[in-house]
Amino acid sequence: MSWHRFARVMKTLTALLLTALSLHAAERTILFIDNDDVLYRAGTRKIVEPMRKHGSVPVLAPDRPWEGMIGWVSTHRDARSGRWQMWYQAYNEKRAAEDKRLKCVVAYAESADGKTWAKPDLGIFPYFETQQTNIVLIGAPGGYGDRYCNSVLFDPRDPDAARRYKMVFYDWDPDDERHLGGGMRVAFSPDGIRWTRHEVMVSKTSFGAKGKQPPFADEDPYVEGPPKNGRVQKSWLVPHSMSDAQDVFYDEVKQRYVSYGKMWMQGPDGGTHWKHGMGRIESADFIHWSKPQFILSVGDRDPPQHEFHTSPVFPYNGQYLSLNQILNRSAGTMDIELMSSRDGIQWQRPYIGIPILPRGSGPVFDAATMLTNATPQAVGDELWFHYGAYRGTAIGAVGLDRQVLGAKDYHSGIGLAMMKRDRFVAIEPDPRISLRNSLKINRDSVGKPAPKPSKPNSIGQVTLKPLDLTGVRAMTINTDATKGQIAIELLNEDGYRVRGFSKDDALPVQADSVAAAAAWKGADLTRLKPGRYLIRVHLTSAKLYALTLKCR
Repeated sequence: MSWHRFARVMKTLTALLLTALSLHAAERTILFIDNDDVLYRAGTRKIVEPMRKHGSVPVLAPDRPWEGMIGWVSTHRDARSGRWQMWYQAYNEKRAAEDKRLKCVVAYAESADGKTWAKPDLGIFPYFETQQTNIVLIGAPGGYGDRYCNSVLFDPRDPDAARRYKMVFYDWDPDDERHLGGGMRVAFSPDGIRWTRHEVMVSKTSFGAKGKQPPFADEDPYVEGPPKNGRVQKSWLVPHSMSDAQDVFYDEVKQRYVSYGKMWMQGPDGGTHWKHGMGRIESADFIHWSKPQFILSVGDRDPPQHEFHTSPVFPYNGQYLSLNQILNRSAGTMDIELMSSRDGIQWQRPYIGIPILPRGSGPVFDAATMLTNATPQAVGDELWFHYGAYRGTAIGAVGLDRQVLGAKDYHSGIGLAMMKRDRFVAIEPDPRISLRNSLKINRDSVGKPAPKPSKPNSIGQVTLKPLDLTGVRAMTINTDATKGQIAIELLNEDGYRVRGFSKDDALPVQADSVAAAAAWKGADLTRLKPGRYLIRVHLTSAKLYALTLKCR
């Protein structure tokens, strides 16, 4: 192993250790999206908690000539001032023949509250005869295809003030004799408004020739097909490449910029561009990026017409979460599925077919396509998710660009969805469960269906894996127990109850709270002997979302 590689490994291990120590010294929140912290559950089930939307109309609607459709979006909120910034993709092909650079642009908006947005006249890029626009990035001249997508990261770690804002997007090099094609580009800004492109493409992508076999290793991936509508058909067959949309964030643990997005997988016959899966690249400096790594795709539990679209990822409470876009290619719709990972590489999909951000119903802006991102914002005790959406499909822009300027019948827009902190998934009593799993049987009952409970079950318990509670001073639970109650019980590592900390000693929680205190009659955690314990949460007609251990 080279010294530089050894130094990088040690740097990563140090970051992991420091993160673990920090969590132990301050607090640790346990979510129940996956089962990694759970020893077992009895009488319970897990349910996805759908986000609630801020109305049925977009918080930012298409109302400018360059906004035939709007969708891809990133946001940043300054925690001190409360000022919001937004970057979104605006698409209008009606005048593309006049200047293709303006067909798909990045536009900018600001807000004081995240709900009411203003589009400032910046005067940076005109849109044909309109001089004052909110456009902050346009396509490069002379490319074979179009600029596409935008993901913006606010990066206060960078000592260079001119690079505090970073963007990834898809664009093309000039269509000259070099045939460089398209791929991921990056740009930098001091304020999120004035952007400077990095001059070199940072990750080349495949394009065209759908269904063709990948080239041999000694062949040029660039090929030309017969003219169509007077235009030579050009293709770049780059195996194992990302596609045209990605979302970026900074990984504090790995100390890397990480971007997830569409990545092509090949078909049953080996042909290119069959379906999209989740791909990943990373960088230490935002300029030099790793080779794309194929991470995940649809599986046996998915309908055959389904595939991933874009898979934005954000770090959260020691995990990696994705509001993954599931494309139904035959129907043209896109639903949002919650996925989770502990390391960013191995992902779990226990909630297939259960949308966490439902599409709108009826002729509304988000009836068909939902476009999530990697920039949720914490606002008080809530998480806010701005999302782009179309009434039509995202496949090939079919049915898009129908917005009538000035009309309130929106065919696209930026919506806002909210949830209370940590409330992605709840554990609740399973009404189908019997208290006694073993029933007396006789000769006539063998092979017959199990008897149903006489009434719906309302109780259950969750037992966590052994935890070292040394130094833990307080414990809180995120729960909705307004229709019942929750009680916390402690057992030793061998499963024996601890006197003073049984469920009968517990002061039950009967509230809707993101941080209800766990307490017992005449005992508290500061008097607990150091060591490892099992935490058992007893639920009666209540929901459990998270549990937090505090050491300070």
